[in-house]
Amino acid sequence: MPHNASPYLTEGPRVGIRHFTYEDGAEFTARVRESKELHHPWLFPPDSASTYAAYAGRLIEDPTKAGFLVCEKQQGGAVAGFINVNNIVEGGFQCGALGYGAFAHAAGRGLMREGLDLVVGYAFGPMRLHRLEINAQPGNAASIALARSCGFRLEGFSPDMIFIDGAWRDHERWAVTAEMRASGRPVRRRG
Repeated sequence: MPHNASPYLTEGPRVGIRHFTYEDGAEFTARVRESKELHHPWLFPPDSASTYAAYAGRLIEDPTKAGFLVCEKQQGGAVAGFINVNNIVEGGFQCGALGYGAFAHAAGRGLMREGLDLVVGYAFGPMRLHRLEINAQPGNAASIALARSCGFRLEGFSPDMIFIDGAWRDHERWAVTAEMRASGRPVRRRG
């Protein structure tokens, strides 16, 4: 009897994560259009075929990026959200910056928490990263709650950090390291 391989890089009880493909464009952009109210004013993912192709192309082709789709296993792999590891730096740094968004049909159901846990595990496993960072606008309570629930610690505040929706926006900086993940709690260093 043939063994059916999982379509996911890794999976939890309700979701699996997989890389972006160009073929995901129609579903992804439809989900983005359905989720505009949820995303505004925090993020602006691609909502057309041409903007998706360019966006996915960067995630697929650029070695300093890795894009993951969070897919609902019980819904035939329907895309619930996305998590990208951007600005991947190797060498002594071994770090990446996370960006993510849930889609409206999946928001508030814990799917992104499960997906972010999977991405963090994958980043610290097969990707061999040591540190992941999240930059979240202070008013984005859902993003901050997700970072906190997945074991990220608040490391600081940066005024006018990222240009979003026509202005430089303040951001809180959250991070987790492989050691924090292994111990299940924030690592406190003596200084």
